[in-house]
Amino acid sequence: VEAVHLIADGKAPRIPQPKEGATYEGIQKKENAEISWDQPAAALHNWIRGHDKVPGAWATIDGQVVTFYGSSLLDASVPAGQELAIKGASRPGIVTKNGLVVFGNDGKMVLVRNLQFEDGKMIPASKYFSADETAALELTEEEKKMAEDIR
Repeated sequence: VEAVHLIADGKAPRIPQPKEGATYEGIQKKENAEISWDQPAAALHNWIRGHDKVPGAWATIDGQVVTFYGSSLLDASVPAGQELAIKGASRPGIVTKNGLVVFGNDGKMVLVRNLQFEDGKMIPASKYFSADETAALELTEEEKKMAEDIR
């Protein structure tokens, strides 16, 4: 009660919080979330997961900013897949059926599950090379009739 009265009367003491020992980190900005590839796989994983979802850790692939989401450490042999050049990475990533495998400077691997392009389109990383392909929808005769009935 005494503290409330001191505040109400404008007489409460004001003690500035010391900066030493403070743990608050300011809001991360997208331009500060670029992935530095010259570090071990565990650090890459922590960086990607630490920026998941906002602002999103990113790298440049084929001249455009691509944001990485959903990483996990991969402790297995190097999987088969299609190579993908990533700007700044000492070794190309590999697009596999499970996602994009990237390598730390220690040779260990990180699996990234989702990628988001500058236009906001998000895809499973495993579909990187088939992202531009569009499958035509083929309707059976029965489905065509149903579509007409619905119209």
